[in-house]
Amino acid sequence: MTRGNQRERDRERSQSRSSGKGSKGKDDGLTPEQRRERDAKALQEKAAKKAAQASAGGEPSGGKGKNDKK
Repeated sequence: MTRGNQRERDRERSQSRSSGKGSKGKDDGLTPEQRRERDAKALQEKAAKKAAQASAGGEPSGGKGKNDKK
């Protein structure tokens, strides 16, 4: 065996990482309809915020500018 116990250690690390993180998916206790309403509300708020920023003189198109580092 050339890898020794590296494979086992990697499995343990992977398992500890995955168990430490909570999944956002279906564990939120909402029905699909409630989830749709929540997501729609979040999108509306995001659009309103972007529109307010554009009207206040922020980035006009929402695209990347010449000096953006994204």
